[in-house]
Amino acid sequence: MAQTAHNPTLATPATDASGSSGNNTGALVIVTILFFMWGLLTSLNDVLIPHLKAIYTLTYLQAMLVQFCFFGAYFIVSLPAGALIRRLGYQKGAVAGLLVAATGCALFYPASKGGYGLFLFAFFVLAAGITVLQVAANPYVTVLGPAATASSRLTLTQAFNSLGTTVAPALGGLLILSASTLGADQLAALAPAEQAAYRAHEAASVQGPYLALAAALALLAVLFALARLPKIGQLADTAVSGAGGSALAHRHLVLGAIAIFLYVGGEVSIGSFLVNFLGESQVAGMAPARAASYVSLYWGGALLGRFIGFAVMRFVSPGRTLAFNAVAAIALVLVAILTQGQVAMWAILAVGLFNSIMFPTIFSMALHGLGRHTGQGSGILCMAIVGGAIVPFAQGMLADAIGVQPSFFVPAACYGFILYFGLKYANLYRQGAAATLA
Repeated sequence: MAQTAHNPTLATPATDASGSSGNNTGALVIVTILFFMWGLLTSLNDVLIPHLKAIYTLTYLQAMLVQFCFFGAYFIVSLPAGALIRRLGYQKGAVAGLLVAATGCALFYPASKGGYGLFLFAFFVLAAGITVLQVAANPYVTVLGPAATASSRLTLTQAFNSLGTTVAPALGGLLILSASTLGADQLAALAPAEQAAYRAHEAASVQGPYLALAAALALLAVLFALARLPKIGQLADTAVSGAGGSALAHRHLVLGAIAIFLYVGGEVSIGSFLVNFLGESQVAGMAPARAASYVSLYWGGALLGRFIGFAVMRFVSPGRTLAFNAVAAIALVLVAILTQGQVAMWAILAVGLFNSIMFPTIFSMALHGLGRHTGQGSGILCMAIVGGAIVPFAQGMLADAIGVQPSFFVPAACYGFILYFGLKYANLYRQGAAATLA
C-alpha cells in the first residue's frame, strides 16, 4: 500500500517529439510529489482505523470498513477513471483527480461531526481521487525525459511513494492519536453526555491534519494545471479485448491477478492491525500514539527492501526471489502469532522488508509474454488491488471471533499462495513462452 499505494501503468502512452526532450525537471518534481502524497494518504489509514475504532467503539469487522471503502474504490473507479482520462486528457485528468482527493480530505471535517458513516464516504471519495491520479500521472513519469532513463525516474517516484507510506504513521500518531485514549470499558463507564463530548473531542483531532492535506492537494492541482507538460496522445493499446482471444486465456496472468489480490490484501491487513496488535498486553502493551511510530518501521522496511531486491534480482530469478520473500513473510507472521513480547513485535514489523519486491515482481511476471493483451492484463491486475478491501475485512471477522493475534493467520495464508506463484514460475524468463506458461 501500499501500496499500497501501488501504481501500475495501464498502458503505454504515445508522446509527441518534444515529450522526451527539453528540461522537464519542474514537471517531474510535481509528479514525484503526487506519488509521495498518495503514499502518505494511503498509509494514514493505519492510524485512523484504531482511532475511529476507539471513538465509536467498533468491532474489528466494522473498523475494517475503512479499508473496504478505500480499496473498493480501486475496483469501482478504475474503469470510469480511464474513460475520464480519455475524455479530458492526462493533465486535466490529473487535476481532476487532485481536486476529488482534496474534496475527500475536506469531507473529514463534517465527518468529524457527523459520525462514522460520513467518514467512510470521505474515505471512498479520497480513494476515488487517488485512483484517477494513478491512471493519469503514471504515464508522465515515462515521458518526462529520455526513454533510456525512464526506469531510473520510475524508481525515484516509487521511492518517494514508499517514503510517504513510511512517514505517514508517525506523523498521524503525532497529530491525530491521543495519549489519553480511553478503552471501551472506560468509555462505557462514562455518562451518555460525557461519552458524546469525548467522541466529539477525539473525532475533531482529524480536522486540522486533513484540512491541511486538502489545501496541499488543491495547491498541487493548481501547479499541475499551470505546468507545461509534454503532450501525451491516446493509448497505444486501445483494442485491449479485440479479436484473437483474451488476456484471461493466459493462466499465469490469472494466477498473477490472484497473487496481487492476496498480496495487497495481506500487506494492507497487517498494516491495518499493527496499532491494535502492538497494544495487546502479551505483545507490547503500547498506547496507540506510540504504536503508530512503529508502524512507520513496517512501511520503512518495504522502502529499504526495494533497493535490496533490485540488487538481488540481478543475480537471482524474480520467481525465486518472490518465493524466498514469501517464505520469510510466512515464517515471520507465524512467529508473531505463536510468540509474545518483543519477539512477536519485531517479527511482524519485519514482514514489511519482505513485502518490498512482491507487487512489482508479481505484476511484471503476470504480464510476461502477453503481447497485444498487455493493456487488458494491466487493467485486470490493477482491479485486483481490491484485495486491500476484502482481506482486512476477513481478518476483522476472525479478530472479533478469536482475537487479534491469531487473526494474522489470514495474511499468512495470503503469502502461501504467493509462494506457490513464485515457485511455479521460477524460470519464467528462461524458458519459451509455450513451455513456461503451460
